[in-house]
Amino acid sequence: MQESGGSVRVSEVALAEIVRRAVASVEGARLRKGRRRLGVELQDGRARAELQLAVAYGRVLHEVSAAVQERVADALARMCDVEVEAIDVTVVELERA
Repeated sequence: MQESGGSVRVSEVALAEIVRRAVASVEGARLRKGRRRLGVELQDGRARAELQLAVAYGRVLHEVSAAVQERVADALARMCDVEVEAIDVTVVELERA
């Protein structure tokens, strides 16, 4: 991001925290454990993310996934002032509640 008098950078750690908190705000969803890096890119005022989720058994998968997409896109747009191109979500685990 370019600001008058310099640039603003958002670290990978900060991006990961924004995404983690957004996903955690959706009941029944969490980011898959064991993944070292999130697939989040910020470039030229645009953002993309590829997320792998664990979803609670019994939840409607497309509803949880859509809620995650919406919350992550909103958080990135609001906090990083970027246009969100895509939030791709893959459900890779079901968890017993």
